Amino acid sequence: MSSKYIVIMEDIKQRLAEKSLVAGSKLPSVRQLSKHFSCSKNTVIKAYEELEKLHLIYSVPKSGYFVVNELPNAADEKHVIDFFSAGPDKNVMPYMEFQHCMNQAIEQYKEALFTYSDQQGLYSLRVQVVKYLQNLQVFTEPERVVVVSGSQQALNLLVSMPFPNGKHNILVEQPTYFGFIESLQLQQAAAFGIELSMQGIDLERLEYIFRNNDIKFFYIIPRFHNPLGHSYTNGEKKKIVELAEKYDVYIVEDDFLGDLDPNTKSDPLFSFAPSGRVIYIKSFSKIFLPGLRIATVVLPTFMVSNFLRYKFSADFNSPALSQGALEIYLKSGMFASHLKKIKEVYHKKMHVLQETCECLLPAGTHFSKPSSGFYLSISLPGNVTAKQIVHMLHERNILVDDASRMFLPEYKKDNLLRLSISQVNEHQIKTGIEELADCIALLSSRKNHITPEKERLSENYYKM
Repeated sequence: MSSKYIVIMEDIKQRLAEKSLVAGSKLPSVRQLSKHFSCSKNTVIKAYEELEKLHLIYSVPKSGYFVVNELPNAADEKHVIDFFSAGPDKNVMPYMEFQHCMNQAIEQYKEALFTYSDQQGLYSLRVQVVKYLQNLQVFTEPERVVVVSGSQQALNLLVSMPFPNGKHNILVEQPTYFGFIESLQLQQAAAFGIELSMQGIDLERLEYIFRNNDIKFFYIIPRFHNPLGHSYTNGEKKKIVELAEKYDVYIVEDDFLGDLDPNTKSDPLFSFAPSGRVIYIKSFSKIFLPGLRIATVVLPTFMVSNFLRYKFSADFNSPALSQGALEIYLKSGMFASHLKKIKEVYHKKMHVLQETCECLLPAGTHFSKPSSGFYLSISLPGNVTAKQIVHMLHERNILVDDASRMFLPEYKKDNLLRLSISQVNEHQIKTGIEELADCIALLSSRKNHITPEKERLSENYYKM
């Protein structure tokens, strides 16, 4: 029985992949398969039980076994080199481990997971989050933590709700995360921008904006910025917090990739103003499972109740089953083990990408040099536009991102590409950059010259 049941399982999996068995299909009876494979009925039952554990089939008493869903066929997928997608590396996502946590959550919490739960988030999860955040130098208490349905929800709510300082305008780095740009535009929020390069921002300019423009909060991605990959120094972060205190401006710190920082002495802005000047957002989507839709936000105590009112209008509470499973995942130590693995993966891929860019990208092309994270950005030479490159590479089954959507209208640039290393395979990086370099060279050769103004803009972005 030990090997024959595996043969039966693989045969059924193959038929699922080929879609000769589809969702809802009834499987052959135990007696029929026993005869077909010349084995005992117990062998067939063992195969079906194992397939049930994999959630591929289910049984109906006195009716037989049925297919839950067909399997995707890898041959149907196009072979692409994906520098576009920004979710976690599919090869290191902890599907099996988290499945254990989901099952444990159902067993442990039962009815509590399938009724309305604490609007602020499961208290037991918030306790675990507080313990975890200590590793990131964020020291707080569960009463200040709110569980949200992804960081995008937190950002959207913060844009819409009033702040204790009574101010109305929002300041953002330029460029910045396009999801936040979308929230600003959809809610018609008044926004100001401050230019960011790999050298940072102009702190004198920041003080001027804080002093003169009625700034409600400054949205900032301090580590492994999206799309540039830039990280601020501790000195810069401390100065930004001091200016916020001086001019009564709140800071919304999006530390979505802070877990990947190899610099153990790098601190979040929150650590320089733990009492409440900095609102800290921690997402689990980029380093864990995007479909979990769980993030947390640390708010000053006096803002929690108002934030919860706005959240109530959006979805009342975040998915309780996901919260329970994440709590168990954090508490068991599985998350710490997963994090150690992915830090090594992303650090290595980023190093390979930078080395390849250094060797292959043509003159006049500039690229950022983050120490880790997901993102590296490329400033194109001359009159070569990001849209042209995106189109040419797409024809070659290579995906990259045009970063023009990451700017406010008055700051928009059309020569910036964002490359993400999160889902591209390491062995594909060189091929992808070779093709990118070829496209840049082809387009550049059609131009007479690189204008001095374009060259100046490129150099300003990437001088180190």
